[in-house]
Amino acid sequence: MCLALPARIVAIDDAGEMATVALGEVRKEVSLSLLEGVEVGEYVLIHVGYALNRISEAEAERTLALFAEAGLLEVKT
Repeated sequence: MCLALPARIVAIDDAGEMATVALGEVRKEVSLSLLEGVEVGEYVLIHVGYALNRISEAEAERTLALFAEAGLLEVKT
């Protein structure tokens, strides 16, 4: 089973090939090679170092809340 996590784009390199995404306080660089025209502030699903597709902020928050409820993600309040 594969699991893709929603994360918010916080920076994009000058070439538009890599992005820094944030999931809580964790930041990670991911490839944007599978997407076009993404912007800082958008949410994407990430899996094994790639942004797979865009999702809405509402969907990202709903998914992260479900992960937290299942004990798969720590949410700081």
